[in-house]
Amino acid sequence: MWNTVTLCSLGRLPPHTTPPLLPRLQTFNRVFERKYKDLCHGKQPAHILQNQGLKRTRNMLPCRLVSNKAKCRRYTKTYPVLDGRILSVYQHVFEENLRNSEAVIKRYSELLEMVSKGGGENAILRHTQRNKKLFVRERLKLLLDDESFLELSPLAGLNMPYGDVPAAGCLTGIGKICGVWCVFMANDATVKGGTIYPIGVKKQLRAQEIAMQNRLLSVYLVDSGGAFLPLQSELFPDKSHGGRIFYNEAIMSAMRIPQVAVVCGSCVAGGAYVPTMAEEAVIIDKIGTLFLAGPPLVKAATGEYVSPEDLGGAKLHSKVSGCSDHFASSEKEAYECIRNVISTINYDPLPEEVIEHDSPLYSSDELLGLAPRDYRCTLPVKLILSRLMDGSRFQEFKANYGTTLVTGFGHVEGHLVGIVANNGELSHDAALKGSHFVQLCSQRSIPILFLQNTAPHTAEPTSISQAEAHSNRLKAQASMMAAVACAAVPKITIVIGGCYGSESYVMCGRSFSPNFLFLWPNARVALVDSRHFSTVPHTGDNDCTGDESELKQLKEKLEEESSAFYSSARLWDDGVILPQNTRKVIAQCLEILEQQKYQVISPYQYPVLR
Repeated sequence: MWNTVTLCSLGRLPPHTTPPLLPRLQTFNRVFERKYKDLCHGKQPAHILQNQGLKRTRNMLPCRLVSNKAKCRRYTKTYPVLDGRILSVYQHVFEENLRNSEAVIKRYSELLEMVSKGGGENAILRHTQRNKKLFVRERLKLLLDDESFLELSPLAGLNMPYGDVPAAGCLTGIGKICGVWCVFMANDATVKGGTIYPIGVKKQLRAQEIAMQNRLLSVYLVDSGGAFLPLQSELFPDKSHGGRIFYNEAIMSAMRIPQVAVVCGSCVAGGAYVPTMAEEAVIIDKIGTLFLAGPPLVKAATGEYVSPEDLGGAKLHSKVSGCSDHFASSEKEAYECIRNVISTINYDPLPEEVIEHDSPLYSSDELLGLAPRDYRCTLPVKLILSRLMDGSRFQEFKANYGTTLVTGFGHVEGHLVGIVANNGELSHDAALKGSHFVQLCSQRSIPILFLQNTAPHTAEPTSISQAEAHSNRLKAQASMMAAVACAAVPKITIVIGGCYGSESYVMCGRSFSPNFLFLWPNARVALVDSRHFSTVPHTGDNDCTGDESELKQLKEKLEEESSAFYSSARLWDDGVILPQNTRKVIAQCLEILEQQKYQVISPYQYPVLR
């Protein structure tokens, strides 16, 4: 899903602007000079510092006075090396996990193949030949740099109560345009004619959330038929329904997150507001139209026939209404125009820097045998870490305390990251350890990677002493939960096994707003694990058969609803990734997160209005 990309983006200080840290450094120098003048026998070291140190500082960005990356990379090689050998005692579990991984990956590949065809071959032919429009994936090839992109939640919309909506009717993801990481939202008009379903609204809102959380430029490719009216109660009236998309556009503009749009098809009803509220918009001649009510409604209301072009075509909105800022005669010209627009937003790519890093000592293909079929097939999590970390090196924190949670520091393709990984039930000591470590990462501004495989259930206490221990563990978990919620650093969560119960919150589940959350295909997401249910004992009661039947139905329902594909179809995550690609996905996410460090935020908090 990912390809290696080496460029980040840099926000440039406006001309003739004094860096914000300069006045503070000047004050510090005056104090330094007064305090140490006598000790230096009149040599005035502070004066030398002001003439030399501050001269070097003036052209630097805020909070980037000194780079320690080279130094950190040098010391990384002193981290202890993990032993990633798979012992013979684990071999039968490894093989069982491997067989399960091969089965779920086969199913995953089949679903991806189905989704890649959009609304089907007939719909694509109608879209491209009769309507003379490009398929959405062809549009992205023209828009994005010549590199692969991360597609977010490609399985969204499958097996919904109202039927299949492949990819939720829109493609969202993160890719590079002119060297800048951007979030894109592109309607696929081959799916239900571009009609917006509730899951499509949810997918676009998640893409906007990622853009806001990571300060990523946003691009909208609009080809929408408006809301699906039979489901209007599920996508119109509530706070997190369709109107939130337009609210977010205004807020993002005020946050100085650029947004651009291409009208590359029909923009009807609510869809018409998306390009109108973008900061710059391009409309394509003959195929791009923009109106609240199309010609059929005009005919029904007034009896008058009007063509789509006359009602809301490219020439009208470019010359008369001003809803569009650029006129394009073809789709190719439109995407070239958008790339030119993005080149004007004052982002300069960083000079290409090759970050030296060692590959893990163990093969990533072996992760297939380490992905647990269920919780009982879980192997030590350090075996997984040894296949993700640079050089299989890991600086562990509190190695001998709370051992059911593994914490420590490592590097992923040169990026320093804090690791919090389940290694059994989250005990009292493990939760306290996790809380301590998460706060350390927050203090040191180090991103945190959560590897989640939570226990499916906890044994109920059978004595007073066990009840007290249970309460203490609950208190410790609440402390870690608060630390995770309040940690002001980027967080990435990978569900490598089970995502069960309250422990999933402690491990930065969806409710705790990680910057990114991905699942392995073997993952299970549920309040409880259906496979750990006990059967109803036979007592001779006539109701026993009914109880067993209800329990069986409940177990089947939970089994279906806890699969990774069911979760991803409902956007409870940002997508399913293959275990062997995990290291690359994590590295690219960390690179995306770093882009916002180089942006200078304007003090003016007002959106761009037309």
